[in-house]
Amino acid sequence: MHLPLDPAAGEAIAAPAPAAVEAAVARAAAALAGAQQADGHWVFELEADATIPAEYVLLRHYLGEPVDAALEARISRYIRRIQSAAHHGWSLFHDGAFDVSASVKAYYALKMIGDPVEAPHMARARAAILAAGGAAATNVFTRIQLALFGAGPWSAVPTMPPELILIGRWFPIHLSRMSYWARTVVVPLLVLAALKPVARNPLGHKVDELYTGRPIRPGSKAADTKRLWTIGFGALDRVLKAGDGLWPRRLRAKAIAACEAFVLERLNGADGLGAIYPAMANSVMMFDALGYPADHPARAIARESVERLLVHRDDETYCQPCVSPVWDTALAAHAMLEVGTEAAEAQAARALGWLSPRQVLDVAGDWAEQRPDVRPGGWAFQYGNAHYPDLDDTAVVVMAMDRAAVADRTPIDRGVEWTVGLQSRNGGWGAFDADNDHHYLNNLPFADHGALLDPPTADVSARCVSMLAQLGETESPRMTAALDYLAREQEADGSWFGRWGVNYIYGTWSVLCALNAAGLPPAHPMVARATGWLRAIQNPDGGWGEDCDSYALDRTGHRPAPSTASQTAWALLGLMAAGLVDDPAVARGIAWLAAHQAADGLWGQEHYTGGGFPRVFYLRYHGYPKYFPLWALARYRNLTRSNSAHVAHGM
Repeated sequence: MHLPLDPAAGEAIAAPAPAAVEAAVARAAAALAGAQQADGHWVFELEADATIPAEYVLLRHYLGEPVDAALEARISRYIRRIQSAAHHGWSLFHDGAFDVSASVKAYYALKMIGDPVEAPHMARARAAILAAGGAAATNVFTRIQLALFGAGPWSAVPTMPPELILIGRWFPIHLSRMSYWARTVVVPLLVLAALKPVARNPLGHKVDELYTGRPIRPGSKAADTKRLWTIGFGALDRVLKAGDGLWPRRLRAKAIAACEAFVLERLNGADGLGAIYPAMANSVMMFDALGYPADHPARAIARESVERLLVHRDDETYCQPCVSPVWDTALAAHAMLEVGTEAAEAQAARALGWLSPRQVLDVAGDWAEQRPDVRPGGWAFQYGNAHYPDLDDTAVVVMAMDRAAVADRTPIDRGVEWTVGLQSRNGGWGAFDADNDHHYLNNLPFADHGALLDPPTADVSARCVSMLAQLGETESPRMTAALDYLAREQEADGSWFGRWGVNYIYGTWSVLCALNAAGLPPAHPMVARATGWLRAIQNPDGGWGEDCDSYALDRTGHRPAPSTASQTAWALLGLMAAGLVDDPAVARGIAWLAAHQAADGLWGQEHYTGGGFPRVFYLRYHGYPKYFPLWALARYRNLTRSNSAHVAHGM
């Protein structure tokens, strides 16, 4: 169905007729049902930028594994396809600006695969890299990758001695003060940085041609860095470099053994350390550096975990940063529950049956360092990641189970118990830990990516508020603290920052759902300002879009972008949660979704709307344009045919 859309901003555009909306919902629901796995779960591709596929290629050559020419040809086609025709390098997201770190890794991988350096695409990439300062201008993780190949100096890498793992929690720089993802990535890196192994690199390829010879002043993408802290940590790094060879051997051996034990305890089988690619790859290289043979069970399973991230399609292959089955399954179940047919509810029930046994009940993960008296009870994002469940997934799963009225409420009760146990002091919730807000650590030279911490955020906090309110808790000290936190976090323009989705549209949708569930009426100032903002940023075509550059350090707010299916759905769900189902903006948004539904019943979307690490790493959730638009259309249908504009659920 393709409805004419008037491009004039604010032009009144009628929503599709009820029968047309019903048909769109039915087609989308059938298509989503067709994507459900035999055991009841959903999982869709999770795509990042060229960095992860490039690192996968480099990992194979680091280990000196036999060259798989067919596989490398498929990966090279993927990397070449996403090279920008505008700036000739590689971006962090679709149609994004040039990124020197991603470009250096992509160039190195293509060279390793066999692309001639004089080839036009390589020459253009090299010129763009050199114009940006060359390989010396890359971020810390890229400089580490180069150092491991002898393609860059270790002196350009901030010193992080493995002895760090032995220091007590009283020390200002401690692993427990870092985010889970930083922890799992850093620990094996501590071993690699101490041993400084050199890649086997059978072809002997380096990237000397990417160095300008000019000194580079390191930059940082961390928010709110402080000059004095930066100077102090810089001085500490110089001291550590000067004394790097002076650590007592027995102490160094003890530290490396502690890092090894940390990794082994959290190895996580075929799902991998932390269930994220950088940690998994680092664990493989650590085992190799420690002398583990390729067939050692620990090293072999770690290597297998990396292989499971590959996606093969058509004539290309790329490597995912992780997988998202719990997240996809929970959100798709919500969409099906909104559809509400007997078939859709049966599919949601199968999904919840798959989710239930994946609740982590027997492992006190790293979160217990901060909250040792809390019982486990969360869900992880991936198939398995018992040490690192997260609050966002847990709240979404609990809400789906509650909405489906599952017979056994024990998983719901345990999920709530774990969630409330991890509320932070300021009333909000982080993604994986409580009170992980030691912002001075962002000034570490190692933290130039600005993603070392996991502080409370509006979007995750809103999800937890939605869960509690849906279950009937609207007046309690912890709810009051959470709502106060959300009030403090509202931006001057009425929006909320979205840490895990791009960006202010995602955050504002999340909070509006929470405020509705908590009983705040549409006229409440917080709600009214937010809905006014959403209506003001609607695109002329009726949809909504936001560029990943809205995460820029200047925090100037929403940056317009072409309308996308997922962001349009978020805006609609937010407005409807605020009781505005009859608003002209909602009619125009519904018309946009109906007009852009593809022949297969779903929606396409190349733009990245998932947040990995702001300014550093973004995600394209291939499931987002499949279940979120269906959810929005079904909710619109349900509300318009009912006698109430009130959304009765937390999401």
